[in-house]
Amino acid sequence: MTMSTQSPTEVPGPLHWKLVIDTADPHAQADFWAAALHYAAEDNSALVERLLSAGALPGEATVEYHGRPAFRDLIAVRHPDDPYDPETGTGLGRRLLFQRVPEPKTVKNRLHLDLHAGPGRRAAELARLQTLGARVVREVKEPGGEWLVLTDPEGNEFCLQ
Repeated sequence: MTMSTQSPTEVPGPLHWKLVIDTADPHAQADFWAAALHYAAEDNSALVERLLSAGALPGEATVEYHGRPAFRDLIAVRHPDDPYDPETGTGLGRRLLFQRVPEPKTVKNRLHLDLHAGPGRRAAELARLQTLGARVVREVKEPGGEWLVLTDPEGNEFCLQ
């Protein structure tokens, strides 16, 4: 195995990353989080169609999602202003990827999102999130601040400040 070396004067760019969330229903979670964050669900239909026509993807590995072919077991949402690959529909910036797993959620998240509504907007944002399927778990009031702990439709915790 060879390791690439970098001169001390070279500064690497930031790493590209995505947050992957295990789920029972990736498409329902994508719809919730796209609406919650004002993100866009990725359109991978061109890639799915290419893989199907090449025989590299079986038909049972796909579903129809918002009127277009999609992967059955995963879908991502991305910030609408971030770049994406037009040939695959894959986002190149801020993304959440939802992947189907067989086991249900059983314990508290070790990682969660904090949503910041902005001054005076928390009540309105809470009402909007509840119409999407979020549920309030508890209200936290500490010397360092106040926030709400909520769950998404599958019980994953997140905070609203």
